[in-house]
Amino acid sequence: MNISADRYVKETNFVTREIAGETVIVPVRGNVGDLDSIYTLNDIGTMIWQLIDGKKNVGQIVESICNAYEVTPEEAEEDAVDFLKSLEEAGLIRRSNE
Repeated sequence: MNISADRYVKETNFVTREIAGETVIVPVRGNVGDLDSIYTLNDIGTMIWQLIDGKKNVGQIVESICNAYEVTPEEAEEDAVDFLKSLEEAGLIRRSNE
């Protein structure tokens, strides 16, 4: 399995806001914000979130992280894959079929 070729797209059932320099994601369920499931992203999480567009694959996201931060490609890939899995499990993103 080549995870670096996987692409993800965001689901539409959430609201994203920048508050005090942090990205906050609030899932929306039944037309109401689920305040028990708020996600606050750090700088790298925000970067990954912004790069999820269905066009960039995991390898390209990892490359962007390595260019922006002093981190090895292996560390960047491990962290990115873990983060993407957690977003997927939370129902905020899904693998793109394209």
